[in-house]
Amino acid sequence: MSRLKPFLLIGALLLAWELAARSGWWSPLLFPPLPKIADALIAFLSKSESLMEAWVSLCRALGGFALAAVVGVALGLAMGRSRLAGEILDPVFSGTYAVPKLALFPIFIFVFGIGSLSKVALVFLECLYPIALITAQGARNVHRVLLWSAENMGASPARVFRRVVLPATAPFVFAGFRVALPVALIVVVITEMISSADGLGYAVIYALSSLRTDRMLAIVVVIALLGLLLDGLLVRLRDRLVYWEKLETYYV
Repeated sequence: MSRLKPFLLIGALLLAWELAARSGWWSPLLFPPLPKIADALIAFLSKSESLMEAWVSLCRALGGFALAAVVGVALGLAMGRSRLAGEILDPVFSGTYAVPKLALFPIFIFVFGIGSLSKVALVFLECLYPIALITAQGARNVHRVLLWSAENMGASPARVFRRVVLPATAPFVFAGFRVALPVALIVVVITEMISSADGLGYAVIYALSSLRTDRMLAIVVVIALLGLLLDGLLVRLRDRLVYWEKLETYYV
């Protein structure tokens, strides 16, 4: 029963959708029945062209996310451990975080072109903020007793940073990754819907313009499964690398 609990809510939502689709209150174009969506999903997954669309979107999302991970962790550690870096960078990140980066996409198209580079650049910018800010919070909150203990035992500043600051900040780094990774997928799909001739976002908008709501929803399911898969892989990587956090946490 414990393994079935995560599927109870999903099952209830699917049942509600099927009841709404077969009630006759709404058009089948708006609420296609689940068997029709399942057929469209199988048809989508059985075509190599469709899998290539998913691969293109995945490469764009992971490319921008990887760049943001490298730069964001470096900036976050700098903001968290250096007062000067914090005084310079904190106002910049705090002041521009609320700005919708998607509004800058036309500028990115003019600068980087309509291809993948503009989309990867926007993904990088969107993912940079949560990774950098959450990492900075973790680096800033390293317990002073740990730092003092390492210094009293004769550890050099570089060794304190490597053996104390980085392990203490690692859970926050992965928390930032878990926030940013689905954002990368969302941004890629939105930008592909706006200006692209390939990718899952293009497939969604093309199906919608063709009044193929079942196909559109099937592609949405594919996007959701990709997000679930990426998050699961990230959690497994976190549990393997940041194993000490798992030993210190528990459910009440």
